[in-house]
Amino acid sequence: MTDEDERGVRIQALIARAGLASRRAAEGFITGGRVTLNGRVVTELGVRARPGDALAVDGKPVLAESALHYLALNKPAGYLCAMSDEFGRPLASSLFKPQIKERVYNVGRLDLDSCGLILFTNDGAFAAKVGHPSSGLVKEYEIESDKRIPNEFGARFEAGMLDDGETLKASRVVITGEFRATVQLVEGRNREIRRALGIFGLEAVVLRRVAVGPVRLGDLAEGSWRPLSGQELSILMGGA
Repeated sequence: MTDEDERGVRIQALIARAGLASRRAAEGFITGGRVTLNGRVVTELGVRARPGDALAVDGKPVLAESALHYLALNKPAGYLCAMSDEFGRPLASSLFKPQIKERVYNVGRLDLDSCGLILFTNDGAFAAKVGHPSSGLVKEYEIESDKRIPNEFGARFEAGMLDDGETLKASRVVITGEFRATVQLVEGRNREIRRALGIFGLEAVVLRRVAVGPVRLGDLAEGSWRPLSGQELSILMGGA
């Protein structure tokens, strides 16, 4: 018997391992009275479950995923980063079928019209760590504008521009052509690059994410995916 079997595992960790939520969200399930262990409601965060115990959230059994996945997808424009859509638009998660049988979900977002690199997983702890702003991961984008990008765009975006009560701020901008630029963000706001372009009367014809921390899009074909490498995972989970 392993030490984990003997002592048990904190139930919020088991919920995260099952891919139901991040560990922090699982703690909210517990304190909210949504979790039962062997038929009894648990509201304390220190409770552990042992092999053979019956753990459930909202009455549904918590089962560990048969396999954990850490995936990089080259999302095409027109695919939605969501698990369902009332309008029937294509979902980015559908591109993993039928090879990936487990339910995987996106870490962070790309809007419907944007394309490029996005990470998917069914490991709640990984999603919580990598998706949180405190991870400090640099995200790099390539943009192509409908009009010439003025030289002052980069300097103003790096300095910070106010838009609708929020400061839009890039960590680095490089103008690479008359209509093209690369932008690096650390703590991205909703549609931040598109909003920054809008201040200059510009629209993004192409907005492609090409890197998330150590993970680069490279030559991954649009609509295709690959598992993250061991080195990429190690850097992402180590916070480096």
